[in-house]
Amino acid sequence: MQITKLTRTYRYDGIDLPVPPHLADDPAQLRAYHATLYPAILNAGTVDAGISGTAQVIEYRRAVGTKG
Repeated sequence: MQITKLTRTYRYDGIDLPVPPHLADDPAQLRAYHATLYPAILNAGTVDAGISGTAQVIEYRRAVGTKG
């Protein structure tokens, strides 16, 4: 048996987002950091998109709906 440590990769609109080491363990602060790059992330949902190589991919997906 072999144990492989997975890293988390955050993706928005097909773009892999940077993960600063000091924010890697704090999802709330990381979301706020990513929202400075793409403000729509504040209203987006997070979805576990599975494993890709040695990384767990987390996607921010925009909320779809109507106003009013």
